[in-house]
Amino acid sequence: MNREIASSEPIVDGRNLQVGFDEACDVVVIGSGSGGAVMATLLAEAGRRVIVLEEGPYYRPADYQRFLPSEAVRKIFREAGMATVFGVGQTPIISMMMGRGVGGSSLVTGGVCFRIPGEVHHHWTRDLGLSDLGERHLEEAYESVEKRLTVREVPEAMRSDSTRLFVKGAQALGIEMKPIHRNTGDDCEGNARCNFTCPAGAKRSVDVSYLPSALKHGTRVVADALVERVLVERGRAAGVEGRLLGSEGTSHRFRIRAPVVVAACGTLHTPLLLSASGVGRQSGVLGRNITLHPAARVVARFDHAVNGWNGALQSVYSDTFADDGIKLVGVYTAVNVLAAALPGVGPALRRRARALQNSAVFGAMIHDEGGGQVRSGLGREPMLTYEMAPRDLARLRRSITVLCEMALAAGAREVYTPVFGFQPLKNMDEARAMERASIDARRIECMSFHPLGSARVSNDARRGVVDQNGESFELPGLFVADGSILPTSIGVNSQVPIMAMTTRLAWRLDERFARLAHSAA
Repeated sequence: MNREIASSEPIVDGRNLQVGFDEACDVVVIGSGSGGAVMATLLAEAGRRVIVLEEGPYYRPADYQRFLPSEAVRKIFREAGMATVFGVGQTPIISMMMGRGVGGSSLVTGGVCFRIPGEVHHHWTRDLGLSDLGERHLEEAYESVEKRLTVREVPEAMRSDSTRLFVKGAQALGIEMKPIHRNTGDDCEGNARCNFTCPAGAKRSVDVSYLPSALKHGTRVVADALVERVLVERGRAAGVEGRLLGSEGTSHRFRIRAPVVVAACGTLHTPLLLSASGVGRQSGVLGRNITLHPAARVVARFDHAVNGWNGALQSVYSDTFADDGIKLVGVYTAVNVLAAALPGVGPALRRRARALQNSAVFGAMIHDEGGGQVRSGLGREPMLTYEMAPRDLARLRRSITVLCEMALAAGAREVYTPVFGFQPLKNMDEARAMERASIDARRIECMSFHPLGSARVSNDARRGVVDQNGESFELPGLFVADGSILPTSIGVNSQVPIMAMTTRLAWRLDERFARLAHSAA
């Protein structure tokens, strides 16, 4: 094992290293997504020696911008897009979209940027006693993130005809639509495939908005590096060890010693790392109470060409039903993905797929209570189960009805629902009858993009895994900086909230670094 990483490149393809390594630094960050990249960048800019370890591969923007959607799914989606949440009881089986690579899930987001709603912050401070997580306390962090991401309101001119049709239907029903903000600056071309990388390079994922500054300030990033456990010495975190994932089955060991360890592996994988390191079991909440924002979409066929792929993937939303835990969000994704989800088989499916140019799409997601639990699976990937609260199932079904009504009000010839085995709807009465019908929840096609809360923050070690500084209650020197620390569902896309929370944690960690390093000496 070499004492240093055997490469002069700032971002190292670990699969190509011929030997392992044993290094030391100030801070080792596990994961390079929205949490890890922000933490690494801010600490590097503050003068800390940082090493980032990323389990996934590294693709340069110039390379992944040329990926076809199917190629992006194979190469940078976790489990090639086949990650699944197993429903318990009356709960749909939910597909889970997550990224795997340098940049994490920011590579595969739609770029949507929301702040955590004020009422959620209020709940955290008033009901949970998290006095440091009020809206005012995060204002400066939000501003910092939004500036780096070049967050802009999507102009009306960038709306696709698919979105315009649903907006028309919403207006007929008295549903207010608002423009979305995204991290694309003014460079968006309207290719409607943000989830599968942006061919124009407009989306400001963290590998282009944060990590270049970290690298400029001396950070090293090692891809293909699987961290297996946190090192513990004298009751404190002292580094990490793991193995490089070789391209031909080879596997070299590595170890990094550091007085500060930051786990930013994401809501599903951070609990596995903490558990494998003997950390986080005291409260009994590690890996539990996971929220998902379950989502559904409908496809509506019109008599005329829509060509919904011409325009921004997501450009409008509605919080008209926010009090009912429902957020309506415009979306239009790659046609091959849409075609695969259309109803029917054989000639019926082919006929509908050929009519996609006449089809429009819109979606909705639920501000859920949180019934998920993650545990170790048979292999590397964890098993996530989720029991949907009856209230949330009712909200999901209600959201589908609202989407269908919007489409029909806009003049759709027929609407394809996300309920397996249900015939396309042709009028309002059929849409409302579907909501009243006795339907097994497992027949509903459902997806999720925002798992949160598996290592939640608390002001009490009996109810949480980390304190309000992100530091483990059980292991000093170990911090968590990803979606797992959010204490409840937030009801909005989670990228900016995770980055703002991490920004605040990074600033605080830097202020305390000298004391932390001295305690570890």
